[in-house]
Order: sequence, then C-alpha cells, then structure tokens
Amino acid sequence: MEYNKLEERMKKTISVLEESFAEVRAGRANPAILNKVMIDYYGTPTPINQVAGISVPEARMIVIQPWDASVLKEIEKEILKADLGINPNNDGKVIRLAFPELNEERRKEIVKDIRKMAEDSKVAIRSIRRDGIDEAKQLEKNSEMSEDELKDAENMIQKLTDKYVDEIEKILSNKEKEVMSI
Repeated sequence: MEYNKLEERMKKTISVLEESFAEVRAGRANPAILNKVMIDYYGTPTPINQVAGISVPEARMIVIQPWDASVLKEIEKEILKADLGINPNNDGKVIRLAFPELNEERRKEIVKDIRKMAEDSKVAIRSIRRDGIDEAKQLEKNSEMSEDELKDAENMIQKLTDKYVDEIEKILSNKEKEVMSI
C-alpha cells in the first residue's frame, strides 16, 4: 500500500485551498487577487506580474507599474473584465487599486464563502481516503494483503485523513479571523 501517493494528493488539496484563500478579497490589499488576470501581450496571454511591477505601498492599495507603458490600458481593461469589485485608477504611468473598507454584512458573506471552500476541500480529502481504502480492499481481495494488514492500512489512511482535515480547520480558522478583524 502506497501511502505517499495518498498523502501527496491530500497535500495538493491543501495547497489548492490555500491558493483559493489567497485570492479571496478580504479588504486588505493582496497581490494574489491578480493571479488569474491575464493580458494580451503581443498576442500571448500573459499574467500581469510578468509585464509589471506589483507593490503594496499601504494596507488598502495595490500599485501596478508596467515595464512597458503601452500595456497600461490593456491591464486596466482586463482588471475591469475580471470583476474583482475594485475599479482601477489609471494616472498614465501606474494603475492604483484602492480596496474599500468591508462592512459587516460583506465580511459574513466572505466567511460563508471560505467555509464552503474549506468544506469542498474536506470532501476532496475524504474522497482520497475512500480511494485509498478501496485500493487496500482490492489488494486484500487479490490476496496481496492480509485482513490484519487491511485493518492497519485503513487505520493509517484514516490518520492521514484526520491530519489533513485538521489542517483545513486551522487554515479556515486563520482566514476567518483575518476577514473578521480587518
């Protein structure tokens, strides 16, 4: 029984959750919200961070300074199209993204969204557990594993599952605190 493959899949699920949480707009400026925004740079879809410097000069502001001024309008257009809930402010040299203060209702909506993301990740972890247990049962059925080894494998897989579900809970708790304390 290869537990490493199961653990790798579980780690990947955690990694995807962390990336998703990084892109959640929580009132504080976070350049990760621009990760999925691509511009057409000489016919090639290109991430903004490859054509511009992105900085966070203050808690509620992102400044995008393109290395090639000709892409300024394209960056502005794509940010608007991405529907981030932030209007870009173009002064001809840089684009500023000012993050508005979040109200209580919006924070609760964000918390609800991140809880859903966390629950989806837990479902994915449990699905990986089911796959691992099915694989172990198949090995036992083919006489490649004894009944005792099957029980040990099921216990080991459950321990891995519990470990990564707990990790999801910790990540969720930290993100909730971040959202509600801004």
